[in-house]
Amino acid sequence: MLSRIKYLVVSASACLTILLVTGSLPSKGADQSDTLKHIGVFSDVVAHIKSEYVEEPDMKSVTLGALNGLLEAIDPFASYLNADQYQDYLKNKDLKRADVGLVLSKKPGWMGVVGTLPDSPAANAGLSTHDMIESIKGIATRDMPLAYASLLLQGANGSTVELSVVRARHPEPQTITLTRVNLTVPPVQTKMLSGAVGYLEIGALTPDQVKQTADDIRQLQKDGAQKLVVDLRNCSIGAPEDGIAFANLFLASGRITYLKGQKVPEQDFDADPGKAITTLPLAVLVNHGTAGGAEIAAAALAGNKRAQLVGEPTYGDAALRRALTMDDGSAVILSVAKYYSPDGKAIQDTRVMPGTVVAGAEPQIEYDDNGEPIAEPEPQQPQPKKLEDDPVVKKAVEVLGVVAKA
Repeated sequence: MLSRIKYLVVSASACLTILLVTGSLPSKGADQSDTLKHIGVFSDVVAHIKSEYVEEPDMKSVTLGALNGLLEAIDPFASYLNADQYQDYLKNKDLKRADVGLVLSKKPGWMGVVGTLPDSPAANAGLSTHDMIESIKGIATRDMPLAYASLLLQGANGSTVELSVVRARHPEPQTITLTRVNLTVPPVQTKMLSGAVGYLEIGALTPDQVKQTADDIRQLQKDGAQKLVVDLRNCSIGAPEDGIAFANLFLASGRITYLKGQKVPEQDFDADPGKAITTLPLAVLVNHGTAGGAEIAAAALAGNKRAQLVGEPTYGDAALRRALTMDDGSAVILSVAKYYSPDGKAIQDTRVMPGTVVAGAEPQIEYDDNGEPIAEPEPQQPQPKKLEDDPVVKKAVEVLGVVAKA
């Protein structure tokens, strides 16, 4: 019952978000009148809850739920942290603590998985973009600030954290125990495919990965590569600046992206011809786990007609975020500007759509009573599939063949 009331409060108070993020009412008379009307509805709902609900509600909890709901309605990566939570956030945000390799956002009320770092505990447990985290360490993620959830996942190397996970293919929540480790970013993987196609798999984008990609492309070209397939599927870790640098490896001219917000002046990021290293025909693989810097790169390459995108729509996460502090010591972590594709679409709003849509296969993983992944018996375990048998890779090679003939 209380959760429904929270939802009603959140719905009725949508326009109050303007006050939270700007601190003032709109200046235009008609807009101001409309905003005041909705704020009046909010006040009426709160008054009815306080005076007529079956029992006296915890208004602090209702208010916290409303604040998080308001933020989630406009920004799935936003967080409201009370004073104590914000102090914990400031103390720990720059520490290199052990982690499980999850990238999260808010999905209707709960915590959703954006992606995982390859070879991390979360990835090895089979967590994927379609999963939702119901609780962390026994604490429900509904109305939990996103930034606070990330802190709960971190800890000492070798320690464990228990998650309750709701998966698309399992109707009941599963309890999964992950062991925190000191995470390392996987190196770029390369291979020569038939037809003189060079293949690169990028699991995460960092300055080192961008540099390694440049070196690997040069080596693939020396080895005879005449076309390239760049795999950005499930690449959800990477800062915008790394995505820009990555795109520039393939672009000698044109706009890579631009950044713009209500109070953030537009900033253009154009290709530097001196940083482009290849002109080979290019296909880029994306899926729902492609996020952040990788999305910026994919949007830039598609928008400049430099690459064919193959796979599934990306996640939708490319923004500049800042902590906006309140007088009581609390803070709102909010997207204050968004990155746009060269044709003017906000990546966080529209995602990046591939020109050739091909769905990838989802891993099928079962768990024991302790929440640990169950390995298949050795005799039944299938042999590793060839990369060329991946339907998305096959389609990319096919698309590149058409491009080469044209």
